[in-house]
Amino acid sequence: MIETAVFAMGIVASGVRLSIPILFAALGEQIAERSGVLNLGVEGMMLMGAFTGFIGTYFTGNIFIGLALAISGPALMAALMAFMSVSLRTNQLVAGLAIWLLGVGLTSLLYRLIFGVVTIAPKIREIPPIDIPILSHIPVLGPILFQYDPLVYLAFLLVPLSQIFIFKTNLGLKIRTVGENPKQADALGVDVYRIRYLAVIIGGALAGIGGSYLALVTTGNFLENITAGQGWIALAVVIFGRWKPFWIVCGALIFGMVDAFQLGLQAIGTAVPSEFLLMLPYLLPIAIMAGLYKRSAAPAALAISYQRGER
Repeated sequence: MIETAVFAMGIVASGVRLSIPILFAALGEQIAERSGVLNLGVEGMMLMGAFTGFIGTYFTGNIFIGLALAISGPALMAALMAFMSVSLRTNQLVAGLAIWLLGVGLTSLLYRLIFGVVTIAPKIREIPPIDIPILSHIPVLGPILFQYDPLVYLAFLLVPLSQIFIFKTNLGLKIRTVGENPKQADALGVDVYRIRYLAVIIGGALAGIGGSYLALVTTGNFLENITAGQGWIALAVVIFGRWKPFWIVCGALIFGMVDAFQLGLQAIGTAVPSEFLLMLPYLLPIAIMAGLYKRSAAPAALAISYQRGER
């Protein structure tokens, strides 16, 4: 009984940590999609965030510089995505795939140019968890709620903040209006192009923080394809959450718990093939897409380019 309880507590705590990169990326993507831009380059931006965050921390020894680079690098990629999809009116699916491939190729190239081919990956000191006095030592609840690193608390703080931003602020109203009816927004004096640029860049910055979590907290180093498809899962989580932050965090936690559960089963040993267990977290987004897409109320102008004066 005690062993089962300890196992369950470990799954929950690990699941929370595993959900954080996806939560950051999904919260950012829902802002971009609220403005009408579908950014399939999230995976590439997460990779760039992991790379720039690691490089900045490795060479300066300052985690804040690493985080600043983890935000600015993907934000520049997001600006490129916005330029292609908003200014050039390139097909958003094609532009997003191009950004994804750019992130995959560029991070791999730069890593090898800087470190060469190494047998032992360079490491940094991971961001440690915060030991909250008294609360972190509460039986059962302490390890589940109060023994995490600062980025975990930041991610969950962003959930209500993004809810307020999208639904309670003037800028949030503009973003939603642009995503639903850009012609009407333009007629009301809203700069559609500027709003879409801003929303995509915010989304890229948050995706970068999500990617940096993998390098700065989870592993302490950068590995090629370190994100392992989590950017794509973030896209599915946005659909699951119906573009609403409080549902998005539920989707991210579900994925994190499933991933933690399969890792836990592998650790204790099971008759289920490990290949099937590794597949479980990725079957979930497929089921989400198949079951919820038609019932999801996506922004009306999502993935539709806009040109002022066009009928």
